[in-house]
Amino acid sequence: MIRFSPVAALPVIAALLLAACSSTPPAPEAPDREQDRGPATAPDLSGLRDPEPRDEPRSRYGNPETYEVFGRTYRVMANMPEEHIEEGIASWYGKKFHGRRTSSGETYDMYELTAAHRELPIPVYARVTHLENGRSVIVRINDRGPFARNRVIDLSYAAAHRLDMVDSGTAPVRIEVLRDNSDPAAEPDVARADVEQPRNDEPSATAVAARRLPGKVTVDSPTRYFVQVGAFSSNDNARRIQRELQNADFGPVKIDDSSTDTRLYRVRVGPVNTVEEVDRLTRRLREHGLDANRVVINP
Repeated sequence: MIRFSPVAALPVIAALLLAACSSTPPAPEAPDREQDRGPATAPDLSGLRDPEPRDEPRSRYGNPETYEVFGRTYRVMANMPEEHIEEGIASWYGKKFHGRRTSSGETYDMYELTAAHRELPIPVYARVTHLENGRSVIVRINDRGPFARNRVIDLSYAAAHRLDMVDSGTAPVRIEVLRDNSDPAAEPDVARADVEQPRNDEPSATAVAARRLPGKVTVDSPTRYFVQVGAFSSNDNARRIQRELQNADFGPVKIDDSSTDTRLYRVRVGPVNTVEEVDRLTRRLREHGLDANRVVINP
């Protein structure tokens, strides 16, 4: 069952869109975030151990080639890259879905270390690191979501508790897919996998930008968020959008062309300092006709 992000407040009828996905059961009503909380009294989760990463066959359910939610098409990765890292804003979901079926057909248990992702094949294991406090947790991804804009992963209550983000509801995170022989303590020289929505000259929703990232998180500066409004193969097109946004008083607009695997000019608005500012900026861009759905952290 495709599960909707707890931060979304969208019409129930949109769930019917999912019935056409041959390998995915229909979705439940989109939840009210204020009603999707953890337990009234926080349980003792100190003895909960991280799951051990291992290679598992793809789930019979939840892995269609493509699926559509609220008019947006998502593509499940056909082949997992040897190494996959991405960054973005995490959210979490709790008791409203406790005991319900996940996209994989398994039962959601908010006290287990699991998560939902839109494009990664399920199940898969990943290390999720809070970029502001350095806390990490290993989760087993067995669900689809989040479908709210500018969220990259939905964590279970237990995983959010481990990262100390239950009260905040969201957090900037790094996601690193782990294999059965992965060493969570290692500092690999890896390529960053940027999951991007296709727009204009964008070649793919899962285009990989070869960028080097450090293996460990250093919490030494405030988080800065940029909202990416497009990636173009033409520098002229990128500069045209940049001028348009600057003339509309969107503040600083930068063009990033640091990708090493392909020449793309990424137009980004920002920085802003909070997730709330990201959401307001995204809504304003949408009203301007730009469906921005990607957040870049501290580029």
